[in-house]
Amino acid sequence: MEMSQYLEVFIEESKEHLQACNEQLLELEKNPEDLKIVNDIFRSAHTLKGMSATMGYEDLASLTHQMENVLDAIRNQKIKVNSEILDVVFLSVDDLEAMVESIAGGGDGKRDVSSVVEKLKLIEQGKSPAGALAAAETAVAIAEPPQFSAAKSSYDEFELTVIEQSNEQGFHAYEITVQLREDCLLKAARVFMVFEVLETTGEVIKSSPSADQLEEEQFDHEFTVTIVTKESIDDIQKKVMKVSEVEKADVHAISVEELKKQAADVEDSTQTTVEDTPVLAEVVDIAPAEAQKDDKKAPAKQSSNKTIRVNIERLDILMNLFEELVIDRGRLEQISRDLNNQELQETVEHMSRISGDLQNIILNMRMVPVETVFNRFPRMVRQLARDLNKKINLQIIGAETELDRTVIDEIGDPLVHLIRNALDHGVETPEERKAKGKNEEGNVVLKAFHSGNHVFIEIDDDGAGISRDKVLAKALKNGIITEQAGAAMTDKQVFELIFASGFSTADKISDVSGRGVGLDVVKNTIESLGGSVTIDSKLGQGSTFSIQLPLTLSIISVMLVEIQKEKFAVPLSSIIETAIVKESDILNAHNQKVIDFRGKVVPLLFLKDIFEVPVSEQGDEFYSVVIVRKGDKMAGLVVDSFIGQQEVVLKSLGSYLSNVFAISGATILGDGQVALIVDCNALIK
Repeated sequence: MEMSQYLEVFIEESKEHLQACNEQLLELEKNPEDLKIVNDIFRSAHTLKGMSATMGYEDLASLTHQMENVLDAIRNQKIKVNSEILDVVFLSVDDLEAMVESIAGGGDGKRDVSSVVEKLKLIEQGKSPAGALAAAETAVAIAEPPQFSAAKSSYDEFELTVIEQSNEQGFHAYEITVQLREDCLLKAARVFMVFEVLETTGEVIKSSPSADQLEEEQFDHEFTVTIVTKESIDDIQKKVMKVSEVEKADVHAISVEELKKQAADVEDSTQTTVEDTPVLAEVVDIAPAEAQKDDKKAPAKQSSNKTIRVNIERLDILMNLFEELVIDRGRLEQISRDLNNQELQETVEHMSRISGDLQNIILNMRMVPVETVFNRFPRMVRQLARDLNKKINLQIIGAETELDRTVIDEIGDPLVHLIRNALDHGVETPEERKAKGKNEEGNVVLKAFHSGNHVFIEIDDDGAGISRDKVLAKALKNGIITEQAGAAMTDKQVFELIFASGFSTADKISDVSGRGVGLDVVKNTIESLGGSVTIDSKLGQGSTFSIQLPLTLSIISVMLVEIQKEKFAVPLSSIIETAIVKESDILNAHNQKVIDFRGKVVPLLFLKDIFEVPVSEQGDEFYSVVIVRKGDKMAGLVVDSFIGQQEVVLKSLGSYLSNVFAISGATILGDGQVALIVDCNALIK
């Protein structure tokens, strides 16, 4: 079996398991006595170890095994959870993430992890990572629970309890003895496939031989697995027999009463207990029935079979092909109008409806929950709070909100910068908060939600807020504004000054946020995505950074306009409305032509001058104006005429034309002409 074909799946699933470890470790820190969480982490770690060993990444499997030993000691109550232990486990996850990233980048996944391995071994031995005995932090090792023999496997008290509780919830306990063919070459791979099948039917609670022995192929051709499930013996047998190179699968039910009777006999006769067989981690749970308390929730596992993983490159190819279809659709609509043929018009209209539905499906396929970005922040906030000696509570709302993958790929770094900024400059130290009458623990809320064709992401903190005077003083010092202009600015306009290049109000440059670089990087990135970012703040109460992003970047709605003989497209997301302005209504202010638009002074930008369009016809006394905005700022784009609204495909201008001012791309129209797409954010200053 060629393993390279499974590399992509291995990388994706490894990242998911490591993310699950990070999330569950944070939960464990809040609830150190909850063994259910420990079992969840143990399961993810063990699955990762098994996959790594199967794929041949021994270093990755070895470190995971060492981390797994510590988790096993915790769940068996040999050691107690504390921050020092969790710090080491977090370091282990960091190293594992780095190794997986190395593999994803074409590397071998090797890394020097001797330091963290040594710390894990010390913890496992009941010592602190520093090497000193930690009797106060480590519980006395309890005696191993007695083992009981039954059928082909032995069960301890914990496993018996799982089986009994499962029975009470309507589950059955079965032992499945699987025999592989004599000529089976990759036994560990077949074992893995058998467990994949069994996990879709129920919960596996034991294996014999042990998990480690199965992974290392330390068995002949037969092994036994114990599961709890609601499926029948026949169905389970048929599913297992579907696995390649499985010669035989014997399934028989286990009687709890018989197991208890045998256990009593063992205790009475003081027989020697059989060798302890570690529980297979992928499937451990304190009480599987708790995850499926009623029959309505039971099919949840089976529903996962209805999803498939698709390489994002394939979706990109599909999107590119559909973009060409959109261009041809526009061309057909144009031809249909020109020919005025009833049958052709009806056919084109039907095709337009079908392609519109197809467009929605393709766009939805590319949509990814912002959770994929938000997931990294709880761990980051935990570490930053410790570095800054602050108490921070991070709340995440709306992680299920979806965005196009292209946008998702770009927003991670700006959000990291804003959250670091909130923790470093926003939230005060516990002492400062206490002196102000606040709770010692600061709150940071990360929220995402849909509104129209946009997604909004907000970072809200209840910290010190932004000082208008401090920002103005710094802006004056840097020559960004004049004293007269500053006095006339609203608070919101003043706050937006912190987006100026190199602007920072920090008294000293820290390694946590900014690093001496202002928030201009955040603003530029968001605006390059067709979005905007605004600030609202109250001194002493906190700040809110609000990011507005388009749902998708590839197919956009535009207003087509004409300037002389050339066509341009203005994104609808930037347009407030259109207007016809009489020449006599245009005023002059500071060498700039402006109009009075609903009580506001709006500057006019003549696109024929900006884009140097050759003038062959002079205009009349009326101007066609497209009112656009960027945040709180507005401008009027003067054009010759409006053509109408249309959905177009945004095409890049390529590397040779990457620096063209105020043009974000181009599109091909229905009549075959090329229209340039206006970048309104670049025009409004």
